Amino acid sequence: MANALIIVVHLIASLTLILFVLLHAGRGGGLSDMFGGSVGGSMAGSTVVEKNLDRLTVIAALVFAFTTMLLAIRLQ
Repeated sequence: MANALIIVVHLIASLTLILFVLLHAGRGGGLSDMFGGSVGGSMAGSTVVEKNLDRLTVIAALVFAFTTMLLAIRLQ
């Protein structure tokens, strides 16, 4: 039962990590351009939305790494 719960959390973390990475700005694109911040956002540096997206991406990556290690330990 615990393995199934860890696998579900791992799946959710992996999908959200994929989503957050795809939302990041590439070369002149990303989340800030979707909401109309293409001119002001690129001149002013990182916006609040981009900083929060960075934080959420790091949290999703940590959850993904933690569940990966848990699954590796439990499935040995």
